[in-house]
Amino acid sequence: MTTVVYSSDEEINPVTMLQLDGNDDDAKENNDKKPELVPTSVQHQTYRLNSINSTVVIRQLPSQGLSFQLWPAATTFVKLLDSYQPSNTDSFSAAVTNVKIRPPLRILELGSGTGVVGIAASAILGADVTVTDLPHVLPNLVFNADANSSVVAPRGGQVHVAALSWGKLEEMETIGRDYDLIIGSDVVYHDHLYDPLIQTLKYLLLGGGDGNGEKVFLMAHLRRWKKESGFFKKAKKHFKVELVHEDGPSDASRTGVVVYRFARKDAVFR
Repeated sequence: MTTVVYSSDEEINPVTMLQLDGNDDDAKENNDKKPELVPTSVQHQTYRLNSINSTVVIRQLPSQGLSFQLWPAATTFVKLLDSYQPSNTDSFSAAVTNVKIRPPLRILELGSGTGVVGIAASAILGADVTVTDLPHVLPNLVFNADANSSVVAPRGGQVHVAALSWGKLEEMETIGRDYDLIIGSDVVYHDHLYDPLIQTLKYLLLGGGDGNGEKVFLMAHLRRWKKESGFFKKAKKHFKVELVHEDGPSDASRTGVVVYRFARKDAVFR
């Protein structure tokens, strides 16, 4: 896989690794709809999935904003999925294997952006995956899902695309809770979205009765700002939050990607 290169010239590791214009007003920052995408400055990235002897190709549109670019934590998540086996004893594999599965595995991805993690999960695990983001991000999500449908189909996977604004009850109810696993990568960076994200996780993990006891949220995260500790402090009031994977620092960053498991506080894992 190609490594995403980023800088580390501010407090911890800011979003300066992304190609932004000065007026970026991306989906993860607000809920405004934007006009139909004009695919200028198109970039493509290929991810080799050794576990299924195939590749996923993802279209990026850097000029469109943050949600149209690949982020470091997504690359880590894809690598972990590609190395997953039910018999593996590493913490990430154990976190996936522990999920109570009703074939086919149903996965919901929050803040999907380009959709690479959800598409890879569907292809590798043969899962029924719903990738979500704000409305103006969806055309590129649909494009990437369709472009990789021949990679997803052989193992019985499916990728669905849906709008979801964190914290909006009507949209959360439309999406529903009927999933075995919730996933996300690089979703914690704007502090005004901490509470809406936690509200969404409470709906998905804590609502719906005892059947949610083993449902978890696996979140890949690259730490950038000290203020992010505020998100985790709030999250730990409602969830059991455990570290299940950690990459060491790279040449381009003082911090590595970490993966957390969020679950109900009374969750008991095998």
